[in-house]
Amino acid sequence: MARIVCLGEGMVELSNEAGAWSVGFGGDTLNTAIHLARAGHDVAYLTAIGNDAFSRTLRAAWEAEGIDCDLVLTHPTRQVGLYAIATDAAGERSFGYWRDTSAARALFELEAAEATLLIAEKADLLCFSLISLAILPPEGRERLLRLAAGVRARGGRVAFDGNYRARLWESPEAAAHWRDRAIATASFGLPTLEDEAAIARDNGASDECEHRAAQVEAHWQSLGCSEVIVKLGARGCRLPDGEDCPVPQVLHPVDTSGAGDAFNGGYLGARMNDAPIIEAAKAGHALAGWNVMRKGAIPCWDGDAPYVSCQEVRYLAPRNFL
Repeated sequence: MARIVCLGEGMVELSNEAGAWSVGFGGDTLNTAIHLARAGHDVAYLTAIGNDAFSRTLRAAWEAEGIDCDLVLTHPTRQVGLYAIATDAAGERSFGYWRDTSAARALFELEAAEATLLIAEKADLLCFSLISLAILPPEGRERLLRLAAGVRARGGRVAFDGNYRARLWESPEAAAHWRDRAIATASFGLPTLEDEAAIARDNGASDECEHRAAQVEAHWQSLGCSEVIVKLGARGCRLPDGEDCPVPQVLHPVDTSGAGDAFNGGYLGARMNDAPIIEAAKAGHALAGWNVMRKGAIPCWDGDAPYVSCQEVRYLAPRNFL
């Protein structure tokens, strides 16, 4: 079975439901890792957490989801980050973050980091995002890109999601610089049109969507990433051949948190099972559609979850884990 390593930050998640706060966990690459693990893939998560009660509970919850936590390092003094989600009537979400001094930001400063990276370099697939880069200091970003290059040099593949959070960057230009360097290491490119427009400060009309998606695809391909899937939100996605793959049905989302991460999990899982690109895109849409009709960035698994399994799905712990 192929070995998948996802790198990023897992955090405590607070979500408000009818005035009561539910406590769970989430993080863009973590969400994708969990979806891949639920489908039966061999998935490790590479990050740093603390030695506090929240951190220990997170580790146990991730292990219960089938994640290999051997690459989860422990910072001696820092703790995990936290974020809170608010959703409007249309299911659109807004976030509040408390992560400035999280353990994951100091991942590459830890003594065990280099040995852990040598293990991660042997992955068949490495997944990271623009958020993974954003939370790191410049020297950490350089080390992450060297890791991605090392995976490619060994014959593995790299998936990069251009997930943009403006508050994590000093400027859109800085985000674009590191995004472009990451694209050059990637086998699978997973940009979202809305994020790309924000980085480019592009406020074009929605009827220009097709033209703008073509520009995004061309830019990513020009930097060396041949398999680029431009995520178009409710419109579906644009495939590398320039064709669109629409969503199977129009939904009225409960919570759009983690929709793109779920798409990534469905798409990459299918591609690692050697599915054709169009079938992988359909798998991504199906999983994202299931995700947005439930609360939280990584909803509790249920019998309706459209996982394309490569082995029997394991029992999964409830999402509200504290």
